[in-house]
Amino acid sequence: MVNIKKKRRNPSITTSSMSDIGFLLLIFIMLISLMNQRYEEKINYPESRILERTQADKNFEIWVQKNGLVSADGEILDGIGLERAIVGAIAENPGVRIHIIADKDTPYKYVNSVVSVLQNLQHRVVSFVIKERT
Repeated sequence: MVNIKKKRRNPSITTSSMSDIGFLLLIFIMLISLMNQRYEEKINYPESRILERTQADKNFEIWVQKNGLVSADGEILDGIGLERAIVGAIAENPGVRIHIIADKDTPYKYVNSVVSVLQNLQHRVVSFVIKERT
């Protein structure tokens, strides 16, 4: 009788696929973080001592620049385009809160033109975004 010895191998976990998984997770996290970035203009916010905080996920932001340009979702809009954008936002989410964000040095006539569009649409859930005074 021949006695054959079997060599016993230690179990091992292959780690070559771990780097692939880590790389895919990194790409996934980077893509998700890019989707959550919001459009923003560079402005000097007006200040106030009294403020109310709102939910950021239910807002439609309208940006009014010092020179009168009005934009929403990164697009510069005229009066009709603004009206269409607001109607689209309301159709998508009827409880949407409109945020008007204007530079503190913006002439009132430009902000009033946005408010006039909202009045014509009879939308009453509107906020003016400000910076909290410290």
